[in-house]
Amino acid sequence: MAVPMRQSLRIATYLLKQKIKGVEKFPLIVELEPLFACNLACAGCGKIQHPKDVLRQRMSVEQAVGAIEESGAPMVSIAGGEPLMHPQIDEIVRQLIARKRFVYLCTNAILMERKMHLFEPSPYFAWAVHIDGLRQRHDESVCREGIFDKAVKAIRAAKQAGFRVTTNSTFFTNDTPESIKAVLDFLNDELEVDSMMISPAYAYEKAPDQDHFLGVKQTRELFSKVFADGGRKRWRLNHTPLFLDFLEGKVDFGCTAWGIPSYSLFGWQRPCYLMADGYAETYKELVETTDWDRYGRGKDPRCDNCMAHCGYEPTAVLRTMSSLKESLRAAAGR
Repeated sequence: MAVPMRQSLRIATYLLKQKIKGVEKFPLIVELEPLFACNLACAGCGKIQHPKDVLRQRMSVEQAVGAIEESGAPMVSIAGGEPLMHPQIDEIVRQLIARKRFVYLCTNAILMERKMHLFEPSPYFAWAVHIDGLRQRHDESVCREGIFDKAVKAIRAAKQAGFRVTTNSTFFTNDTPESIKAVLDFLNDELEVDSMMISPAYAYEKAPDQDHFLGVKQTRELFSKVFADGGRKRWRLNHTPLFLDFLEGKVDFGCTAWGIPSYSLFGWQRPCYLMADGYAETYKELVETTDWDRYGRGKDPRCDNCMAHCGYEPTAVLRTMSSLKESLRAAAGR
């Protein structure tokens, strides 16, 4: 099972409480960005395109923890930038865990071994290492040689130390079904990571490389081939079956951007992690003052090629929880 039972039960209970209280919009997981600075300059990411004065800023522990508490989200994905560059990242993690939030610390793994002693294994904590392919493909993606080997070494060290380790892989037009299956097989069978997250690359407007983002048709064709031989059953994928169906084009549904909101140095980002149409000071303000009906395929042209998990996984989760059939299917990992 890709998701621990403790976490699955906590999320199910959380969703039930929202339904009983009649809350229509609520976060499943918050993308927390306590800094934008990074020690890589990946072709598909534009975070380091911010001005230097912004890249020097670091969110305080109080601000980071306060935002999560205000939102009520049961899970937190700490990203950036590279969060291990934040001088108080361990304290942010400690305080969130003390509040029984499930924390995923996203990292490119360059600093992971050096900083690992600052953290302790916990059922509420997992490393989320960025892996976009095997050695050559991953190093091309992050625009620096040797990073794949460093990440693999760090993952092995973390597993040996008793940490839960997950991975996050983003795929582009220069990926093939064979290359994707190869990296998932490696992560699943060779490194034995606890779970894997996958997502088609979204055309992030600040990214240096604008030529290799996947469109909807390309995404569906690619993942239908990746999953054609039953691979989704043998890989420990950290997704609902319904979201994987969505990637293949077997089902289609709308975006639920408020389900995985982004909180950064600028505040709560409208409408999602991938688009910045202004910011709100609180999650309540984000939910109540954002015109959610403006966004999505067929509404905003910027959304037309998006199939990213940050918008569509929440929809899949909500549909799964509202259907006995889909809930049983998810529990069985099908």
